[in-house]
Amino acid sequence: MSPFDSLDAFLIYSSGVFCSPLAIFIQIQGYLICLILAVGWAFAAYVRSREIRQMKDSMKGGNSFAFLSHDINDLEHSNQVNLPRVTVVMPLKGFGEHNLHNWRTQITSLYGGPLEFHFVVESMDDPAYHALNRLLADFKDDVDAKIIVAGLSTTCSQKIHNQLIGVERMHKDSKYVLFLDDDVRLHPGSIGALTAEMEKNPEIFIQTGYPLDLPSGSLGSYCIYEYHMMHADDFRNNRHEVVSDLRDGGYSDDMTLAAIAGAHKRLITSPPVAVFPHPLASDLSFSRYWNYLRKQTFVLESYTTKVNWIMNRALFSSHCYLSWGFVAPYLMAVVHLAAAIRIYSLGHSLGDTAHTSRGLTLAGCLAICTFIELLSMWNLTRIEVQLCNMLSPEALPLSLASYNWCLVFVAMLVDNFLYPISAFRSHFSQSINWSGIRYHLKDGKISKIDRSKDKGPKYTDLGGKRLYGKRGVHPNSSIFGSWSTNLTQWRQPRKFDV
Repeated sequence: MSPFDSLDAFLIYSSGVFCSPLAIFIQIQGYLICLILAVGWAFAAYVRSREIRQMKDSMKGGNSFAFLSHDINDLEHSNQVNLPRVTVVMPLKGFGEHNLHNWRTQITSLYGGPLEFHFVVESMDDPAYHALNRLLADFKDDVDAKIIVAGLSTTCSQKIHNQLIGVERMHKDSKYVLFLDDDVRLHPGSIGALTAEMEKNPEIFIQTGYPLDLPSGSLGSYCIYEYHMMHADDFRNNRHEVVSDLRDGGYSDDMTLAAIAGAHKRLITSPPVAVFPHPLASDLSFSRYWNYLRKQTFVLESYTTKVNWIMNRALFSSHCYLSWGFVAPYLMAVVHLAAAIRIYSLGHSLGDTAHTSRGLTLAGCLAICTFIELLSMWNLTRIEVQLCNMLSPEALPLSLASYNWCLVFVAMLVDNFLYPISAFRSHFSQSINWSGIRYHLKDGKISKIDRSKDKGPKYTDLGGKRLYGKRGVHPNSSIFGSWSTNLTQWRQPRKFDV
């Protein structure tokens, strides 16, 4: 028997194995995962489309400033002068192609109350320091903003260290503090909308939002599919030991704050308008995406309490199981299709092998579920793009033309296939390189910090920001990055300028 015949036999045999009761269960489970994701995205789309309808109704009623407030009376001077003071704290690291635009949208907020911005850097050697100095010089008479040099962290991540230093320097009358990442773009009314929600419901502990990732064309950018507003007094008074937990070994502000909120039954909300454009680097390679994924899974290794550890382990297990549960049916479907193609090409009828016909039926069901899932994702993205355009009428409009949905689908498979691998790698390594700094965990907290410019990366993962003053060697694109770039150029002849 020739090797090719052996391959045919293997494909037909594998197709039969994948029609066993256990394999069918795995495939049906994958269908359900697709449909559950579709339902979740449909619900999110409904919530955001309702916000769009409210804005349009307000505009029809004569409110041309509906992107700031649905009720134009809220914009009266008598109401604006009573707005609470807000401090915006932005920890910075490095400087890249989108930072200047992002910073401009952040400091040109149309919030009517007292507002101050604290840009916090590790040292004056950070490329962000000099770029920000030049930017703020253009707004020195219009914006209350300052650059703070925080120094090196020793007991927590550099980002958390910068955040805490920024909080220490906030105005004594500030009622709310907004921790903002420097790689997202704010809408003119974002700070006002968040503050209004906090004022309506004093029980809110944290308000958070989500980025609308704008792919750059590389596969890594498609595989990546924040901020927090809190009460200032929670930090002044170290309520629930929020400062202590962050400062003493804290790695991830997201996970630490979520754990505190869960332990003390505090409310976390996300208003519908909390969707912000997040442009990704145009040279985002697959290796940088992998390091980003490593950081995302590494947060599950940090914890503050035993209950937090149990919750992280549950997230770890369920996410790994569901990720591979999502990918497995596609691998089986490929085998079913390959076996059917070989049988047909050899001149045999598909009816000659019952399991092959059954396999095609299973693959067809998966195709239907996948179409529903991608349609739901497309609809959510369409609505979020529309919402962002309405919330920032002065900005260049965003467009769905920047998305290649073939790569979106491939990225979903790649992301879910690699997630468990990354999670196990994080669990057994207990260390991660984040923006040129290597952190080591012990018992869920940072126990050691290594800094070495020679051994670390020259660029951050998503934004492609230079981490050091001198320009490093331009990162080489991986084979995946080259392949995805070629596919994007074929599918999308003109690149969307973000």
